[in-house]
Amino acid sequence: MNKTFIIAEIGINHNGDMDITKRLIDGAVESGCDAVKFQKRTIDVVYTKEDLDRPRESPWGTTNREQKQGLEFGKEEYDEIDRYCKEKGIEWFASAWDTESQLFMRQYDLKYNKVASAMLTHRELLEKIAEEGKYTFISTGMSTLTQIQKAVKIFEDKRCPYELMYCNSTYPMPLEQANLNAMTNLKKTFRGIKIGYSGHETGLIVSCAAVAMGATSIERHITLDRSMYGSDQSASVELGGLRRLVDYIRSIELAMGEGFKIISEKEKSIAAKLRRVDTL
Repeated sequence: MNKTFIIAEIGINHNGDMDITKRLIDGAVESGCDAVKFQKRTIDVVYTKEDLDRPRESPWGTTNREQKQGLEFGKEEYDEIDRYCKEKGIEWFASAWDTESQLFMRQYDLKYNKVASAMLTHRELLEKIAEEGKYTFISTGMSTLTQIQKAVKIFEDKRCPYELMYCNSTYPMPLEQANLNAMTNLKKTFRGIKIGYSGHETGLIVSCAAVAMGATSIERHITLDRSMYGSDQSASVELGGLRRLVDYIRSIELAMGEGFKIISEKEKSIAAKLRRVDTL
């Protein structure tokens, strides 16, 4: 039985609060997730001064800069995340949005890397990630097949193991835009490469369908409460839903089987009772 790798993305849904962060980590552990994921940015590199100076009401102030700073963890917080995840026995990693952030993450002994959909065309960042040689999840939202192929070449040239994640980068994503059949197209285009699914829809059914279609990994944003402040909250799964999602995925894995038409032992005994004519 193939086991789906389940990633609970905390991202920036911690809202700059370590207590919220730990509660989300606890929820991921209790649900049976394989890893939690965060996002790391160097604010003055990722955003322009003009963008940071524009007005924006948030719990941290009245400018976009204050909002971004309020959501960004530094070394002290990541040291504690690293310690707490080790204590809880769960893997953690982060998607870096700039090369400085990727270099920052190297101080931790992380097993995985992640390329965010928004960063798929950032050649310098991809090269920094690929040179580490860590298993990397590459999200493909907002990207053409040509762009994905160019990104993949960087990882293949550096012999860095990777997995593509089919994704639609709408927050939240309407069901009619899921287009899960595109996963089949990715499998045909990138033969032999694992294809996972990174979802931003509300509810659980699309993620479950992706597993039934062969997704090798599932990533969903998680939150304590979808009504909390934050751009990703409404496209996230609350902890009760996360537990159900993991249970559903594990049940789907059991139900999928090995793919060969067989007669089970229980069927044989039933056939002996019900089948009256056997002349074939």
